[in-house]
Amino acid sequence: MSQARNRVRIIGGVWRRRLLDFPDATGLRPTPDAVRETLFNWLGQTLDGLVCLDLFAGSGALGFEAASRGARQVVMVEQNRQVLDALRASAVSLQADTVVLQQRDGVKFLLQNSQQFDVVFVDPPYGAGLQATVLAALPPHLNPDARVYVEHDGSLQLPAGWVVWREGRAGKAHFCLLQRIAVHYDSASPAT
Repeated sequence: MSQARNRVRIIGGVWRRRLLDFPDATGLRPTPDAVRETLFNWLGQTLDGLVCLDLFAGSGALGFEAASRGARQVVMVEQNRQVLDALRASAVSLQADTVVLQQRDGVKFLLQNSQQFDVVFVDPPYGAGLQATVLAALPPHLNPDARVYVEHDGSLQLPAGWVVWREGRAGKAHFCLLQRIAVHYDSASPAT
């Protein structure tokens, strides 16, 4: 067998301390333990009954963490075939029957899917600049009071209708938990 691949561990829930293997792939950088700990403190330690979307799944650290903490369903979207194969192996090893894997481009998935979610993880490769595009496409996919986690390089510009609920930084990684707010447009013209 070839040398050991990269590994990340699940930090909470029923699969706490279980390790996930992932291959080397361009742009793949698992969310560090400390950041995931902060994120799941923000979300609450359990996600019982929630439906989650891990849009650029990569190592699977966020999606499997959500499933470990009781999410009713976690849809994990990953375009890279080799990375998806590793996610499949992890799902089998964990017997993760609440995880649904999709080999798709994340943005195309949103444009071609009508499912709605309670929690969405958005962590594309930093250089791709996809965060704003994804946030613009997400509103029809969000249940009321949904939260959206975004990792970025510090240059995130929020489209209208989003508010930062919590934010943090770890090294070069900036991360925030967003919530959608109603945007009202006043069609009445001002009196003259």
